[in-house]
Amino acid sequence: MPEAFRPVTVSADAFTKLRAVSTATLTHQLSKRGLRNTFLTGLAPLRPELRMVGYAFTLRYLPLREDLADTLYDNRTNVQRIAVESVGPDDVLVIDARGDVRAATLGNILATRLKVRGAAGLVTDGALRDTPGFKQLDFPAYIRAPHAATSFTIHHPIDMNVPIACAGVLIMPGDLMVGDGEGVVAIPAHMAEEVAHDAYEQELQEEFIQAKIAGGASILGVYPPDERTKAEFEVWRRSRQ
Repeated sequence: MPEAFRPVTVSADAFTKLRAVSTATLTHQLSKRGLRNTFLTGLAPLRPELRMVGYAFTLRYLPLREDLADTLYDNRTNVQRIAVESVGPDDVLVIDARGDVRAATLGNILATRLKVRGAAGLVTDGALRDTPGFKQLDFPAYIRAPHAATSFTIHHPIDMNVPIACAGVLIMPGDLMVGDGEGVVAIPAHMAEEVAHDAYEQELQEEFIQAKIAGGASILGVYPPDERTKAEFEVWRRSRQ
C-alpha cells in the first residue's frame, strides 16, 4: 500500500532490527505488553533461510459459491488479481483463507509478480500451489500446506485491505509482519517501533547469557539475570562498541 495510507511507518533503524531479531523474541516482547495471540500457528516457511519484514496488505477469501465464481480470473475485476497489482514495496500480502487447504490460494507466477513489485513476502493460512517453484524464488512465503488445485475450486476473493483473521490472529492493514525459520508474528503498527528496539536489546543480552551458559555457568542468577549478571553484561556490551 502507498506509504501515505499506512497507519505507521517505522524508522529505518527499527526495520533493520526487525530483520535481525527472532520471532520468539518478538512474541516475548508482545506478551510483556499484554498481547498473547500474535504468532501465526501452523504456518511454515517454504524458504526457512529467508527473513521477512513488511507491512500487512490483507486479502480475504470466502467459501466459493458457484454463481459468483470468476473462473476466468478477470484481472480487472477479480479481487485477488487487483490485490496482486496493488501490493507495493515492503508490503506483505497476508491472505485469510479460513485455514482451508483444499485448494491453493496463489501460485508462483503471481508470487513472482509480487516480488517484482517489491513486496516483502506472502503469508496464507491456506495452501499454495507450485511450491517447487516457490523454493526456487528468492521470496519469503509462509503456508499451512501445499495443494495443486487452483483457488477458484474452493475460494472466492471478496475484499482487500480490511481487518482479517490469518491462522487465528487478527491482522490489521499496515501491521508489521515478521517471519523467520520458525514462523510469522504480527506486530500492531502503533507499537512496532518500540518493540523492535526492545527486542534487539533483549537479544543482545541473551547473546551474552548464552555465552556464559555455554561456558559452564549455572542458570542461577544468570537466566534470568540478577544485578551482578546485568552489570557484567553492561561491561561486555561496552567492550563491543
